[in-house]
Amino acid sequence: MSKSVQLKETVSFGKKRVSINSVSIDNYVTTDNLLPNKLGVTRAVNLPPCAGNIPAYSHENILLANIRPYLKKIWFSDRSGGCSADVLVFQAKPGYFPKFIYYALFRDDFFSHVMKGAKGTKMPRGDKAQMLEFTMPAKGFNEQKKIAAVLSALDAKIDCNNRINAELEAMAKTLYDYWFVQFDFPDANGKPYRSSGGKMVYNATLKREIPAGWKEISLWGIARYFNGLAMQKFRPIGSDYLPVIKIKEMGEGLSGSTEKARPDIPTDAIVDDGDVLFSWSATLDVKIWSSGRGALNQHIFKVTSDKYPKTFYYFELLRYLAHFKMMAEKRKTTMGHITQDHLKQSRICIPPTELLFRAHEKIEPIFKKHLLHEKENQHLAQLRDWLLPLLMNGQVTVT
Repeated sequence: MSKSVQLKETVSFGKKRVSINSVSIDNYVTTDNLLPNKLGVTRAVNLPPCAGNIPAYSHENILLANIRPYLKKIWFSDRSGGCSADVLVFQAKPGYFPKFIYYALFRDDFFSHVMKGAKGTKMPRGDKAQMLEFTMPAKGFNEQKKIAAVLSALDAKIDCNNRINAELEAMAKTLYDYWFVQFDFPDANGKPYRSSGGKMVYNATLKREIPAGWKEISLWGIARYFNGLAMQKFRPIGSDYLPVIKIKEMGEGLSGSTEKARPDIPTDAIVDDGDVLFSWSATLDVKIWSSGRGALNQHIFKVTSDKYPKTFYYFELLRYLAHFKMMAEKRKTTMGHITQDHLKQSRICIPPTELLFRAHEKIEPIFKKHLLHEKENQHLAQLRDWLLPLLMNGQVTVT
């Protein structure tokens, strides 16, 4: 029988504190900017409003959100900084390799263990004492480093792809904005239209100048919005099924808890890689789907068009998203609810179709590269998650 060790023998909770004045947006961590499903951390939105000291973390610490542990928010720090009190900081004890401890806690077994001891219903919190009773494989220090190195190599490639995709997103948006927001698309002589003195006319509805000859139109007029279905009506009967894409899946991808639906649902409710999705209820968002074929839930639109290119209606919806969110804020609710009337009332300017397709020819290859990296990351994550328990349990060894 393989030996095991309790978590309390391998780590201690961080007890250091740091002044808020020495913390920045880039190194402040809360339960809000820790990402669900073990996706790491994103940049904080703001710093805590009060003065004083907050919990500190250091390079190669493990940070865990202790509110709603089932969200699986965990991060291996690559910097030092400060965090909120609802974020637990683990420090590896001597004889234990920090990244190995991180991968031991990365497993779903750990989060299941934490939830068994969590207290509270609406906002459950992990019990620190019970958490430290989690058992993990006992490995020698060199073996810990070897296991961590294998898994880290996969995560490094995922991180590299994510950074490339961030650049691709910025590149595509910059090109689109240059042509259709700044109006510096190539004119008949190949020069930037507006900067070269191209004729602009004031549009009273849009309350701004647009290039001469351009029209105005609604978001409803540039695309078809198919609302998903209540998939409870399409429970799978046999072993064939489609994963149900709800708002959670739209934001975080598919998981083991994703619901299932029969594959013989109406074609319009089926989503494939590259489709544009617009969540119109609760969390307002626009995304290009990349997690394979699925069945669309009724709180999301699948957006298509027979007349206009995908790059056009995707970026116009994305640009209008801030306005939709502002509308929700004015109603003093975090629950968005965008209707067909809102789409019909929204106004945008529409360039000549020929110009839209010229831009599409330049942007679509960027979209395709982005999608390829997304698919590769999904395969890498699946490989990592398959290897992780095998390495931990000794079923696979590293020489």
